[in-house]
Amino acid sequence: MAELRLGPLLRYADEASATVWVEASRPCTAEVRCADGSRGQARTFQIAGHHYALVPVTGLTPGTTTPYDVLLDGLRVWPLPDSPFPPSVIRVPGEDDGVRVSFGSCRWAAPPTAEPDPVGPDALDTLAARIAADPAAERPDVLLLLGDQVYADEVSEATRRWLAARRDPSEPPGVEVADYEEYTRLYHESWLDPEVRWLLSTVPSCMIFDDHDVIDDWNTSAAWLDDMRATPWWRERLLSGLMSYWVHQHLGNLSPAELAADPLYTAVRELPDGTDELRAFACKADTDPASVRWSYRRDFGRVRLLMVDTRAARVLDEETRAMLDPGQARWLREQALEGRGSYDHLLVGTSLPWLLPHLVHDAEAWDAALCRGDRGARWARFGEDLRRRADLEHWAAFPASFAALAGLFAEVGSGAQAPATVLVLSGDVHHAYVAEASWPSGGPNSLVLQLTCSPVHNAVPRAVRVGFRFGWSVAARLLGRRFARHGRCAPTPVKWRRTGGPWFGNQLMTLTLKGRSARLRLERARGKGVLETVRESTLTTV
Repeated sequence: MAELRLGPLLRYADEASATVWVEASRPCTAEVRCADGSRGQARTFQIAGHHYALVPVTGLTPGTTTPYDVLLDGLRVWPLPDSPFPPSVIRVPGEDDGVRVSFGSCRWAAPPTAEPDPVGPDALDTLAARIAADPAAERPDVLLLLGDQVYADEVSEATRRWLAARRDPSEPPGVEVADYEEYTRLYHESWLDPEVRWLLSTVPSCMIFDDHDVIDDWNTSAAWLDDMRATPWWRERLLSGLMSYWVHQHLGNLSPAELAADPLYTAVRELPDGTDELRAFACKADTDPASVRWSYRRDFGRVRLLMVDTRAARVLDEETRAMLDPGQARWLREQALEGRGSYDHLLVGTSLPWLLPHLVHDAEAWDAALCRGDRGARWARFGEDLRRRADLEHWAAFPASFAALAGLFAEVGSGAQAPATVLVLSGDVHHAYVAEASWPSGGPNSLVLQLTCSPVHNAVPRAVRVGFRFGWSVAARLLGRRFARHGRCAPTPVKWRRTGGPWFGNQLMTLTLKGRSARLRLERARGKGVLETVRESTLTTV
């Protein structure tokens, strides 16, 4: 008899269809049956001895909420027996409904309930507890997880013990993840958390990776990549990371139509074992990153979401260094400009913030100039060492990409068809803040904001708190200008000011968008189902 090993995760959902992801213990047919009669089924596919299915559910009715069951070979496996949680549901938005988007990043797996939590209450656990206590109350229509869904390089004590029983941890990569099976351990540890498991079964989710999903500082520079490729364990680590990401995260980001047109998904489902096919795909993604597009688009009524890969799509050559390869940059531009006037809000999900504290921005631009050799070979060597030690690898460290994004936002936000807002949603930096962009000469009609929120569940060292508070100060701005002058950095095409934060703790931001109005709420986890409102503000009212 097939058992439910992981899931269900409610992933894609629109006005008529949804997808539900599951992992089973053996080959079987997975089925989703909704209380309103809508349903769907799919055979599992096999990757590295694991069995997965992404079940398309059709026939949903707009404006309804319907509970669902999951069956494997005709036997119900979800809801779990004696579950303390309400039934999992698929909520289908109505035509005139707005959309409520919650987002954050950086979630280290919470320890078992009986164990103390060294990094404080988990914001997703807390959100789940709140929704479960009052299922009819406000809840997100979609949850955006903006990177570091798992930590392949910073595992729990339980996983350390599991790794030590499996192989010799004194051999590289030590107590970090080495292969596909070990990646699956991370997803099980994270997504079998009872509260998170139920939350992901009842709130649709969109995901994109950041560095820790593979390794800290992934694709920082060409020199960094050369050093990693020289190690005996890197290739297996990277391929396994990409394979597990495709299975656990990427597939669920796609619509049923996109899945039907995906040749890899078709091939994997048709083969008795899709491991070799998926591995070949990951190999190509490693050798030719431009051949794969992890970025994707989702539309929620009159809200457009562009989730952008800022890790695998990088161009690392110092002379042509870019956050996005030309194909990805072209895709982003096309998606942002297509059908202008058909959306009221443009959301750009990028794990790495576009607008940083001014000192950090200037330091990253300065370092990029040093690494490029603008101040000579000695400074270039210093710059590369500093870049790695200080994680100087955000949009500011790719000056041409930073400027191109500013130009795109100005274009999108200008004219009669401009959306009310252009909102950049980011995480990574283990704190939250709001920054508003402005252009020295004119600029867009749209409100352009950087909304940064992290961590969902991770530590925030005291030095980080002090550093980021100082980074926004007048003194820091003056210091940053000295860095910029030394690096002979070109002036930025956009200015910005902090309008909220920095805030620290395990937290989530929620956008409520309806028509051309937008509201923002930041909540901090206090445990026992309590999310404390730290900031609530109206962004637009028209």
